[in-house]
Amino acid sequence: MDKIGTVEPTLEDFSEKKKRVRNPLVPIGALMTAGVLTAGLISFRQGNSHLGQLLMRARVVVQGATVGLMVGTAYYYGDTPWQSK
Repeated sequence: MDKIGTVEPTLEDFSEKKKRVRNPLVPIGALMTAGVLTAGLISFRQGNSHLGQLLMRARVVVQGATVGLMVGTAYYYGDTPWQSK
């Protein structure tokens, strides 16, 4: 309870009321990020630093796109619980 006497909502209160939305492209992006990272590390280990550097740059792009998908999905489907209705 806070000073006024109302109970603040908990995380469980929000998860019960809100339907969870999942973007199927986010796990695909995560797997692509892991795959490009693995390929880059393998190429570095084999001594091909030029290809490894290109793959690391590609990983940053794929990882950024995945984070963008997560943020975009949250923005598109999300509510703003801190604003009064």
